[in-house]
This record gives sequence, structure tokens and C-alpha cells, in this order.
Amino acid sequence: MIDADILFQHRLLAKYNAATPRYTSYPTAVQFREDFDVADYARAAADPGAADTDLSLYFHIPFCSTACFYCACSKIATKNRARTRPYLDCVKRELALQAERFDTARPVTQLHWGGGTPTFLSPGEMIELMAATREHFTLLPDDVGEYSIEIDPREVSAKTIVQLRTLGFNRLSLGVQDFDPLVQHAINRIQPLKLTADVMRAARSTGFHSISVDLIYGLPYQTAESFARTLDITLSLAPDRLSVFGYAHLPQLFTMQRQMDASTLPSRQERLALLRLAVEKLTSSGYVYVGMDHFALPTDELARAQARRALHRNFQGYSTNADCDLIGLGMSSISKVGDVYAQNAKDLASYSAAINTGRLAIARGICLTVDDRLRRDVIAQLMCNFELCFVEFEATYGICFANVFAPELERLREFERDGLIAVDSDRLQVLAAGRMLVLDIAMVFDHYVSIQT
Repeated sequence: MIDADILFQHRLLAKYNAATPRYTSYPTAVQFREDFDVADYARAAADPGAADTDLSLYFHIPFCSTACFYCACSKIATKNRARTRPYLDCVKRELALQAERFDTARPVTQLHWGGGTPTFLSPGEMIELMAATREHFTLLPDDVGEYSIEIDPREVSAKTIVQLRTLGFNRLSLGVQDFDPLVQHAINRIQPLKLTADVMRAARSTGFHSISVDLIYGLPYQTAESFARTLDITLSLAPDRLSVFGYAHLPQLFTMQRQMDASTLPSRQERLALLRLAVEKLTSSGYVYVGMDHFALPTDELARAQARRALHRNFQGYSTNADCDLIGLGMSSISKVGDVYAQNAKDLASYSAAINTGRLAIARGICLTVDDRLRRDVIAQLMCNFELCFVEFEATYGICFANVFAPELERLREFERDGLIAVDSDRLQVLAAGRMLVLDIAMVFDHYVSIQT
């Protein structure tokens, strides 16, 4: 177990304070092109060489009954539950359109419903969507598939949890953000502790394999004292995984954030203090820092996968499954098929118009170059396993790592001097002190950032 004092290096966290991509993909979505040729996606989907690659399905359910002021997700806030019917019909048509392009005998090892609030759908609609998925694709038995859903405890009951488990979901992610009443009021998310505790209790009794809780630091009115209480309460609930995200205040991009008083946000130093508090409490309680704001119990599959250098990452986050072809369904969702990324239209009208005329709703995307693929693998290895074995890349890509990445290795010398990484002739290792700065380290290998600067 890594001590919090080693993980959290205050001086270095303050020094390396650049805005960094989260690298759910490389290249990131910023590089996606609107003149993307959808035929490239179709060719990648039909590639016979992909027969041995499993599939992953992501469903974006954008509806929320209330809008949380901090949220930067693609969502539609509405009380009108009738809006789900035309959307569900579109997603079912899209399932059929996507199934025509793939060998659907390929198993779906990973499935995720995100949002928005997926449980905004009625129980009957959830049954209908899962049935349509099983009709078009090959889902796996419960002990094999990694099937997860994001839920809002305010939107579900114990009965809902049982239904989700019956449908085949075996992993659950709960939004909490903060338990303090003042903070909850400021972010427009009133969520009593009992609701969250009851949902987690129901999930455990129903046999969910993993339960994850999301918290956010940097929200209005958060203090070290109030956030310590939130962390203590969360630890008493004993989730298998925790995500502790830093709030990004961008009211110029996300108008709902203007509902919050910016003067009540913690300062930069206060944010760092909140983060340190989270690191201290979670690591001292036995959680492993997996990376990218994620913590997991040593017995959780993410921590175990990382320990054997078998952790992966995609648009759905960390995963224990090997690299899959990911099919994104619903507005704004992103697919990764072979060496192609493709994103659906971000607005409901454009998405629906395409699907209802029998076309995929792909609005932009990118075809990866050989250099993109190489750098994607480098960045993924850093973020997932905190290590680069140069020989592995040399064998796969037929390169001399030190020659191809000579400029990057030179720029990394400062990280090495600061004790964040160790570099020798055959590998680069992110040391314990560098794990919380792995994005800054990975960004050195980002070709698109280097050409912009």
C-alpha cells in the first residue's frame, strides 16, 4: 500500500498545474473531424481481422428529471417521461443498423448504460431495451460479462435494483458527489444519506459484483471539515470503488453552472487540501489508488487487474477486459472500431433525424494513423499500468523506442529530476510520487498537444 504522503506531493501538484486531457481516447475528441467519412467506420466494422475481438456496447440515456448545476454531461433535463418513447425507438433502430455491420456472433464482454440518468426509463422500457440488445448481439453469462449501469439513488427503489440485476447488470455506479446539505442545495442535488445507503444495501443483497460511488471535490461551500464528513460517511458504506473527481467550473461552456455562486467555490489551495484529505482517508482505509481519480479495494477486479498489468481504458473508463471494439448508441455517444473513432450527433434532433431515415447518426470522427496507434498504446500503458516496457513497443511496431521518442524522453527529464518517474535503457516507470500526475506525464507523448504548443 502506498502512503498518502508519497502519493500526494503538494509542491509538485502545484508545479505541474497544466490543463490535461483525460485520455479516454487518443487522439482525443478535440481532434475528431466533421468531414469524417462514415464509410471508414463501415469498413472497420466489417474487417474480418476483427473476428477475434470482443464487442463492448455503450448506451447513452440523456434524460434527467432535475439538472445538477455542476454537470457537464450531454443531458436533457425534463419531467416529461413520455420523451423516452421516441428516443427508445431510435436506439432500438440504431441497434439494428449497427448489427447489420458487425459479426454479431462476437461476444459482448462489456456493456454500460450511462447518462443522464439511465433509470429515467420506466421498468418496462428497460426490459424492452435489454431484450432488443439480446436480439441483435450476443450477451454473455453473468459471471463473464462486465455489465454496468449508472444510477441516481433519488430515481430508484430496492425493487428497481432487483430488476436491474435480473436484466443482467452486475456492476453499479452511484452518483453522490457530497453528503453535506449546504453543498447539496448549492448544486441542486438534494440526496439524503438514507437513499444512498438503502440502494447500496439492496445492491449487495441482490448480488451485484461491484459497487462504485462518485464524489466531487471543489464544489460550492465545501470545506475540509464538511468534506471529511462526506468521506467518512462514504467509507462507512464501504463501496468497492470510489471516484473522486475535481470539479471544473466552466460556465462559459456549461450554462447550468452559472446557477452557482463562483465566490463560494474553494480556492486552488483549498481544492488541493480537499484532494489530500481524500487521498489520506481512502489510502489509510485500504483503498488502492488506481489512477485518474479512481480508488479501489485491493480485492476489486480493477486493482487486481492493475497488479498483473492487465488494466485497460476506453470511453467507458477503466476496464478489466482486453481491448474491445466499442459501439456507442444514442446521442453524443462515441464508438471505437478498429482504428476508427466515430461520434454520434450531440443534439437529439439531429440524432433522431438520421436514425429515423435509416442512417447511422455519426456526425464526426477520425481514422488513426500508425503514429496515433503507437502513441495511443503508450499513453494507455502509462495511465493503466504506470509503466512502459520499451521492448514490447519495439516488437509490436518495429521501432527503436529511444530513437522515435527521443524528444519526449528529453522533455521527461524534469519529471525524472523531480522523482516522479524512473527511466533506464529498457523501460519507463511512473513512481509512487508520480501517480497522481500521470496525465501530465502522458501528455508529453501527445503529438497534438506538442504541435499546438
